[in-house]
Amino acid sequence: MTPAPRTLEEAGQATGEFRAGGTDLQQRLRSGVSSGPPVDLGLVPDLDRVDWDGGAAQIGAMVSIATLAGDTRLASAYPGLAQAAASLATPQIRAAGTLGGNLLQRNRCWYYRHPAIECLKKGGADCPARGGNHLLGVCFDLGPCVAPHPSTLGMALLAYDAEVTDGSGGARPVAELYGDGSDGRHDHQLGEGEILTAVRMPPALEAERAAYFRATSRELAEWPLVEALARLVVSGETIEFAAVAVGGVAPVPLRLERVEQALTGQPASSETVEGAISLATSGASPLPMSRYKLDLLPGTVRETLERALERPGAG
Repeated sequence: MTPAPRTLEEAGQATGEFRAGGTDLQQRLRSGVSSGPPVDLGLVPDLDRVDWDGGAAQIGAMVSIATLAGDTRLASAYPGLAQAAASLATPQIRAAGTLGGNLLQRNRCWYYRHPAIECLKKGGADCPARGGNHLLGVCFDLGPCVAPHPSTLGMALLAYDAEVTDGSGGARPVAELYGDGSDGRHDHQLGEGEILTAVRMPPALEAERAAYFRATSRELAEWPLVEALARLVVSGETIEFAAVAVGGVAPVPLRLERVEQALTGQPASSETVEGAISLATSGASPLPMSRYKLDLLPGTVRETLERALERPGAG
């Protein structure tokens, strides 16, 4: 392992893969998928802070997932983000894993994770899952790679229209961090030597209701087959604001814009929810083995919306 950098400048000049909590990188090093050397970011100052500017938070990339789940001020301002963080993995992983690490983790495709198999994301010529076993693959086929994006927090932050910073003083929307899914060779769009330093959240919405829900193949410590996060603001009996994001279904996290449009300005009723979820699979293009996700997706979105409507507004 190279000496741990103590500044962002030193980190940017280091050669190797950046390590935050290490929960993903260490597994890839053990399996031979990555060769390192790891560049430990633990000594770079100020990356583990949560700062507030009025009603908006800036969350450092080294803030733990457990902190996101347990910080009462964050949970009050951004309830969907807190719920998503609390649903991840196990308490041990949440304690070690970080916001930045979750956003930049590599996909979970078994072809990518196998050290003897080449794929697009390891410099290969094609995606072996497309013609092979893609049972856990996408149902929105947006590019040459058919592995779903693994970041629950990326999906949550997409619903919040958050931005990420890379230490250069600028910021980019979370959507730009991942792109549109057409790049089959990268899980994110950070360039060589760029370091994700923080996430900038928007000002909290007064009376926001939010919920997160995932469909899995077993109850505990499982990657989601489909997941959804819904944010709603209800005034009287009318849904004044809606944001719905989904994961596990595409090579990037997705916003369901047609679902959001069908909710906004409509009564907060079961009829409105049913009409909206009928649009959840609009534009889907499933693979032969991933068609089942077209059944899971509307049900997951329905459960998420119903839970959000049942919750009192935060803020």
